[in-house]
Amino acid sequence: MNDSAISKASALRDMSIGIVILAAGESARMGEPKQLLPFRDTTLLRHAVETAHSIPGAPVIVVLGAHADQIRAELGESSAIIVENSRWPDGMGGSLREGLTTLLATHSEISAAIFLVCDQPLLSATTLSSLVAAYQNTGSAIVASEYGGTLGVPALFARELFPELLALSGSEGARQIIHAHRDRTTSVPFPEGTIDLDTPTDYAAFRENFISTPV
Repeated sequence: MNDSAISKASALRDMSIGIVILAAGESARMGEPKQLLPFRDTTLLRHAVETAHSIPGAPVIVVLGAHADQIRAELGESSAIIVENSRWPDGMGGSLREGLTTLLATHSEISAAIFLVCDQPLLSATTLSSLVAAYQNTGSAIVASEYGGTLGVPALFARELFPELLALSGSEGARQIIHAHRDRTTSVPFPEGTIDLDTPTDYAAFRENFISTPV
C-alpha cells in the first residue's frame, strides 16, 4: 500500500462513529414506558434504533434502565448492543456513561459518538447524516442539533471530549458539555426536535397532528 492509500485508510478509520440511544427513563409523567408507544407500524424505540442503523457501519448501543426486561423483549432480534444502567434513577449522566463505556469496550477505534433519545419521534436518517457530514466537513469537536432556540441531542462528540462525557454524574447530560464548549460546536438545524413526548397529552396531540403525515 502506498503512502496516499495509507493516509486515506487512516482518515477513514478516524471518522468511525458510534451511536448511543438513551432509553433508560421511567416515563413517570407518561404513565407507561414511552419507549414502547406505538409509532406508525413500530414503536418509538424501534424507530430510534432503525434510524440509528441508517448510518453505514455505525455500531448502535441502547441503554435501558426502568422497565428493562419489558423493553429488551421489544427489541427482539435487533443487532444493537443492549446494556442496562442499574442506577438509572440517578439521572441521565449515568446512562450516558454506561453507553459510552460499552461503545468503547466493544469498538475501541471509535473516533466520535452520537447520542440520541427515543422521544423525539421526528428524528430521521437525514438528521443523523447531517450531523456526520458537519463533523466531516468542519472537524468541530461537537455537532449539535439546533431547535427551539437551544442546542441539544441528537449531538455528536469527538473522542477528545469522551473523558468529560465519562465524568458526568447525576442529572448532568450532554447539553452541559455543549454549553461548556460552545466555541467548538457546530449546529445543525433540527426544528422538529422541539417535539418530544412526556405526557399522554403530548402523545395524543402528536398522534393527531403528525402520525398520519409522512416523515
